[in-house]
Amino acid sequence: MRAGQLRHRITIEKPGQTQDPETGEMGPGWEVVATVWAAKRPSSAREFKQSQAGQSEVTGEFQIRYRPGIDATMRIVHKGQIFNIEGVLPDDRSGREHLTLPYSEGVNDGS
Repeated sequence: MRAGQLRHRITIEKPGQTQDPETGEMGPGWEVVATVWAAKRPSSAREFKQSQAGQSEVTGEFQIRYRPGIDATMRIVHKGQIFNIEGVLPDDRSGREHLTLPYSEGVNDGS
């Protein structure tokens, strides 16, 4: 993977507990796992039509350098927009060079 392709700064988050700044009460929220550089590729119109036929919600993919521990329970935040990780695909060669993260557009829950 060439470094020039990794031009989007993304934050990977996992479900966790956060503290309400006003009440101090703990509740469900999102914790930052990492902020990394990524390549972003929206699905082509053809891929989008095929995914719609299969009832898949994947609208594109992010590609990052290999990082252990990333899974589909996590989400990506990019430029204030939420993306749900729909899977984690290792590279074809060694499985440890990069990860492809197919995504669907998520809902901003205010956190």
